[in-house]
Amino acid sequence: MAVKMVVVGSVALDTLKTPKGKRERALGGSAVYFSTVASYFTKVGLVGVAGKDFHKDHISFLESHGVDLEGFEQTEGKTFFWEGSYGADFGDATTHATHLNVFEAFDPKLPDAYRDAEFLFLANIHPSLQLKVIERVNKPRLIAMDTMNFWITSALEELKAVLKKVHVLFLNKQEAVQLSGEQKLAPAVFKLLEMGPMRVVVKMGETGALTATKNSWFFTPAFPCPNIIDPTGAGDSFGGGLMGYLAQSLDLSENGFRRGMIYGSAMGSITVEQFSLDSYKNLSRAVIDERYMKICEMLRVS
Repeated sequence: MAVKMVVVGSVALDTLKTPKGKRERALGGSAVYFSTVASYFTKVGLVGVAGKDFHKDHISFLESHGVDLEGFEQTEGKTFFWEGSYGADFGDATTHATHLNVFEAFDPKLPDAYRDAEFLFLANIHPSLQLKVIERVNKPRLIAMDTMNFWITSALEELKAVLKKVHVLFLNKQEAVQLSGEQKLAPAVFKLLEMGPMRVVVKMGETGALTATKNSWFFTPAFPCPNIIDPTGAGDSFGGGLMGYLAQSLDLSENGFRRGMIYGSAMGSITVEQFSLDSYKNLSRAVIDERYMKICEMLRVS
């Protein structure tokens, strides 16, 4: 089966502590969360790098989900490592250590088979690398990107250049305000749309997520999880659910995006119910669709 979507991003090992426990050197990274989730909807290829300390069980996990690893490489050195902790409210994590290791010299290599992929997701990497990848693909139906406050501060001009070449921008509320220079979310979204993308997706954690174009706005709530274990990767999982659904359905209409947003919300909520990617060890598509329907019911008005 040909790769329908490509994700370029980080492959990591995470040591994290939450109010529900601690996990040492757990599987993580934006490309890993995204590709695992997207694999429930479409054939996805992962472009990323890890060190020789990246355990073969992690590779087997990705392969068991049908993730194509032709664009994944292991090089001499250690895998990108992050250590953080969450407070009692499971809000933003406090970072205790970040070691880029082999990720510091990451130069995305796209196999020939990936260049014709219909969907491309540029996870949170340096904007110059995102631009490099865009220049190497042919004519995908949809290019989406994520970013973060660090790039907004340190690589703003490169980031603005990428924004002119993508269809969808993913970011959180704080990043939307920072990048736009506005104080409130609504004017921030309109300003971001003027910077190039046709659509903006704003991730708002336990509140939900918003998507907007110049002519439409849609909000999906987060599924109410009574027992959060680990919020790491929830945003990347949301992206994997949304983009995965779009790649599966090929429906890029407003309604298609709205359904994708709900699938994204469903997947983000599934991720936080276990540490790392443990929720996906035995997850069925039927469970995903059931949660999707529950969120749809939350949005229903009689």
